[in-house]
Amino acid sequence: MRTSTVARGIAAIALTVAGTMTLTVPASAAGSAPSGSLGRLGALTDLVVDRLRVGDDVAAAKFGTDSPIDDPAREEQVLAQVRTQAGALGLDPDAAAVFFRDQISASKVVQRGLFARWTAHPDEAPVTRPDLGQIRARLDRLTTELLAQLKATVDVRARRIPCTAQLALAAGSAVVLDRLDELHRQALGTAVHSVCPADPA
Repeated sequence: MRTSTVARGIAAIALTVAGTMTLTVPASAAGSAPSGSLGRLGALTDLVVDRLRVGDDVAAAKFGTDSPIDDPAREEQVLAQVRTQAGALGLDPDAAAVFFRDQISASKVVQRGLFARWTAHPDEAPVTRPDLGQIRARLDRLTTELLAQLKATVDVRARRIPCTAQLALAAGSAVVLDRLDELHRQALGTAVHSVCPADPA
């Protein structure tokens, strides 16, 4: 599908930008605190990364328990909330739900990857179990913040080519500034799948 081609292209560009930045960021800058991802989609991308990081805590809360990674009831609850909030903001509820379904899928990428890592290397498994209720409260706050950024970036996301360029800049800089490993880079690619419009039919 053409949509899949666009998504793969975005991910490839972002990782290429990230590789270039890794080689050119000065050592002094690399050692300083991140100041945020670059470009007009930087703030949105930073929130996406924040949500991916929460996925680490979700994995830690569930690992070694009967709690499954897939939670369809919770997912539908989140998406229903997203549709309601998106409509109140003047966003397309269905488009917002697609974006957040990507966030949920990206979180599952992180969780499955960490489960596999911790199963293979038990010494790396978390020794404490975060409270899932508190984690969900954080996710709810991020949902509100992400929707606000979707609203704030409607214009830049409206046109595929400028959006793709801005997303590549934001995602590539996020990989470097947040020092994302391969697992979280893969998850980021999933999470930004629907940020920009698809190729015209």
